Amino acid sequence: MNLIQRLKQYERQVVFLRWGGSAEYGKINYVGSDFIEFQVLDLDSMEYTEMVIINYQIILEVILEGSDISRILAEYSGTLPSAPRD
Repeated sequence: MNLIQRLKQYERQVVFLRWGGSAEYGKINYVGSDFIEFQVLDLDSMEYTEMVIINYQIILEVILEGSDISRILAEYSGTLPSAPRD
C-alpha cells in the first residue's frame, strides 16, 4: 500500500503532518493522485486558519493517532457549540 492509498483512509480526520520545513496539526480534506489538501489548525484559537496543498513526495511524517492527537481533538471538541436541550 502506498502513501496516497493510506492517507485516503484518513480524509476528514485530524492528524499531525510534517512536510518540507513545516509541521502542523490539521485535517486532511482531500487526497488526490499527487497532492493532498491539508487544513491547518491553529492550536491557540482551535480554528482552521489556512488550506495548504502539499505534494505527497515532500511529506516526511504523518501521525494518525496517539495521545497528542486525542488531546487536540478533546480541546477542539470543547470549542464547538453544544446543541440546545429542550
